[in-house]
Amino acid sequence: MSTSPPDDRRRPDDLTEYERDDFPRGIPASQPTAPEGGAGAARSALTLRLVLAAFGLVLCTVLAVVAYDDDVPRVFPVVLAVLAVVALVDLVVVARRKLRGEPG
Repeated sequence: MSTSPPDDRRRPDDLTEYERDDFPRGIPASQPTAPEGGAGAARSALTLRLVLAAFGLVLCTVLAVVAYDDDVPRVFPVVLAVLAVVALVDLVVVARRKLRGEPG
């Protein structure tokens, strides 16, 4: 007689709020999070992204100001300012995700 495999599905208490909406009774066995012998669910390194976004924001802002004051073509400070805005947006998005409690 064979025994049934253990029920390793994630329970509703283990799910994020978004997963709770999609799977109110837990993730079904037909959708395992880590297949046998496979890798687990991918997660973003949010702290690393936060540090890199802050570094990019500071660096691009300083370089844009220096390039604007020096005798360089105006395209360089504009590009650096756009990159600084992108870094700022990424910083805000990552900070919101960390405050929401996502791991990483």
